[in-house]
Amino acid sequence: MKGWAQDALQEMIPQWKPHLESFLWPDPYKRLNFKMLFYCGYGFIYFNKFPIILTLPICNSHYLECPPIGLESLKIDDFQLHASSTKRYGLGAHRGRLNIQAGLYEDDLYEGAWCAGRDDTLQWFEVDARRLTKFTGVITQGRSSLWSSDWVTSYKVMFSNDSHTWITLNNGSEDLIFKGNREKEIPVRNIFPEPVVSRYIRINPRSWFTRGSICMRVEILGCPMPDPNNYYHRRNEVITTDDLDFRHHSYKEMRQLMKVVNEMCPNITRIYNIGKSQSGLKLYAIEISDNPGEHEVGEPEFRYTAGLHGNEVLGRELLLLLMQFMCLEYLSGNQRIRHLVEETRIHLLPSVNPDGYEKAFEVGSELIGWSLGRWSNDGIDIHHNFPDLNAILWAAEAKKWVPRKMFNHHVAIPDWYQSTNASVALETRALIAWMEKMPFVLGGNLQGGELVVTFPYDRTRSQGVVREQTPTPDDHIFRWLAFSYASTHRLMTDANRRVCHTQDFAKEDGTINGASWHTAAGSMNDFSYLRTNCFELSMYVGCDKFPHESDLAEEWENNRESLLVFMEQVHRGIKGVVKDHQGRGIANAIISVEGINHDIRTAADGDYWRLLNPGEYRVTARAEGYSLVSKKCEVGYEMGATRCDFTIGRTNMSRIKEIMEKFKKQPIKLPMRQLAAQGSRRRRLGT
Repeated sequence: MKGWAQDALQEMIPQWKPHLESFLWPDPYKRLNFKMLFYCGYGFIYFNKFPIILTLPICNSHYLECPPIGLESLKIDDFQLHASSTKRYGLGAHRGRLNIQAGLYEDDLYEGAWCAGRDDTLQWFEVDARRLTKFTGVITQGRSSLWSSDWVTSYKVMFSNDSHTWITLNNGSEDLIFKGNREKEIPVRNIFPEPVVSRYIRINPRSWFTRGSICMRVEILGCPMPDPNNYYHRRNEVITTDDLDFRHHSYKEMRQLMKVVNEMCPNITRIYNIGKSQSGLKLYAIEISDNPGEHEVGEPEFRYTAGLHGNEVLGRELLLLLMQFMCLEYLSGNQRIRHLVEETRIHLLPSVNPDGYEKAFEVGSELIGWSLGRWSNDGIDIHHNFPDLNAILWAAEAKKWVPRKMFNHHVAIPDWYQSTNASVALETRALIAWMEKMPFVLGGNLQGGELVVTFPYDRTRSQGVVREQTPTPDDHIFRWLAFSYASTHRLMTDANRRVCHTQDFAKEDGTINGASWHTAAGSMNDFSYLRTNCFELSMYVGCDKFPHESDLAEEWENNRESLLVFMEQVHRGIKGVVKDHQGRGIANAIISVEGINHDIRTAADGDYWRLLNPGEYRVTARAEGYSLVSKKCEVGYEMGATRCDFTIGRTNMSRIKEIMEKFKKQPIKLPMRQLAAQGSRRRRLGT
C-alpha cells in the first residue's frame, strides 16, 4: 500500500503547490474515502479516517526547525508521557522532562529523570502529542542527581498514529541511530534528516553509560498541524492582542529597542546606566515617569530588575515587553497606565548580568542546560553576592544593642566587604550604589526556573538549618505584596497546575518565605530591606528559564497583569513629609510604626513612604536634634497611600549647640575636683 501510494503521488507532485493541499482522490477512489494532506518534506493519507505516514521528497529537504512541543514548559501534560517500564514512581515517565530538577535525596517523589525498570534495548519513552505533529528533532539529557550518573549514549526514534503500529526512522536502508549524551547535564540535540508527521513519538535507548542505567530527560521539537477541530488545543491556546516585539534580544538589540521606546515616548522615558559588567557592558536602565530624571517630592520610586542570573531570560524579555507596553498604552490614553506613570517614578533594569546572558543567548534556548550563563563573568552568583546584614543585626539583637547602640534598619555595610580585595562582582557594586542613590520604596527582581514569589528573610536565623520560616517584622505586608503578584498571575495559584520541579507552591498561594524554601545568606532581598527603605521580593516567572521565542507571547499574557498590579502596590500604606517649623524638609528623619520593629528614613527632601496593610497605626517621626512627634495614621482598603505629615521642632540642647557653633564658642569643661568644690560651696551658701 505504501509503495503504491508513493508511486501515485510522485506522478502528481508537479501539479501541487509545495505547501498545504487537501483534496479527495478522483472518482474511482472516492468509495475508499481517501483524503490526502501534503506539506513540504512529508505527506500522509487518511484512509477511512486512519492516517498512514508517508515521507515524500516534495520540496527541498532544508526546512525550518520546529520549536519545542512543551515538555520543559509543561504544555505537555503528565498523562501524555508514557514509558515501557519505570524503576520507581519518582523516576516515572512524568519526570522525563528536559531540565527538570531532582529533590535533594534519593527515593524522593520528585526525582530527576525517567529511568527504565530494566536496562535493555526494549525500553522506550513515549510522547503523545494528542494531534498530528510535524516532528523535526529530539533533545536529550541524563538524570539530574547528586548521587547517580545515568544517561543514554545512543537511541532510535519511532513514530505512530495509533500507538500500536510503529515505524522506525531510517535512512532508506537501515534504522537511524542518534548519538546521545556524554554526561548528564549538557543537552544534546539531534535533527531528523526529514520531518515526520505523526501523533506519537518514541525514544528507544540503544546504549547507555556503562556504570549507570537508562535514564533520560527529553524535549521534542515539533510543529502542530492545522486542525480547527482540535478542541483541546483551542481551549488551551493563549493569544495576545498586544502588538509588541515578542523575540529574544541580544545585548545590542536590547539597547536598540530601549532607544526606539525612548524615541516613541521621549516625554516619559529616560535611558541611563548604573555601571558596567565585568566584561565592560553597560548596565542600562530605563525610567518611566512624567518628569524623567527628577525625583518629585511625594512620588514613590519603584524598580523592576531582571537577569541577575544570565540564563534566566524570561524576566529580561518581560521587562522589555513592559517597557513597550507602557509607552504604547500611555500614548493611546490608557487611564490606568497614565495614572501609574504620572504618580510613580518607575525604573526598569532588564539585564543585571549581560555577560551571562550573552553566553546563554549564543547557545540558544534549548541547549543551555540549567546553569550555563547563570553566574557573572568572574563566577559570582549576583543575587547572593550582597553583604550578610542579617547576621550583623541578629548578633546586635542578641547583645541587646538594638536600639541603644544600633538601629533596626539601615544596617552599615562592613568594611571588609567594601575593600577592593573582596569577592564582590562589579555588577553587585553597581546595584548597591544605585539602590543607595535612589529612594526606592518597592522592588521586584524577576527570576526563572519556578513559579512562585519569595519574600524576606532569605536566610534562616538558626545556623545550620537549611529550611526554616524566618519572617521579617513586616511579614504581613510582605505576604500581601507576594500574593498581589501571585494571585493575578495566570498560573501561580492554579491548584491544578503541574509542579515545576519538586515543590507544589500552589498549595501556599504561589508564595513562600525565602528561608523556608532554602536558606541563602547575602541575598538582594534581605540587603534591600536591611540597608535601604525598599521592600524587595523575587518573582520566579516560569518553569522554563529560557523559553522558546514562540512562547513569549503566552508568557507575557501570564505575567502582564501581575507586573502592573505589583507596581500599583507602591501606593499602599502611608506617605508624607517631615519638616521643621520653617517648612524645610528634614532628610534622614526616622519613621517608626508602633508594633513593627523596623524603621525607615526620609529621603533628601524629607518625604517618606511606609508600606502598610489597612489598619490604624501609631506613627512617630524623630531626627537627631529634633523632638519626636507621634500621631495616629489610618490606612484604608482603597488604593492610594494615606497622607501623614509631621512637623518637628528643635530640642533646646540642639539649639544651644547650634548657637555655640555659630559663634565658635565651646562649653567650659572644668575638672571633676573643681566641679565638686563648686557644688559644696553652693550648698554652704544655701544656693
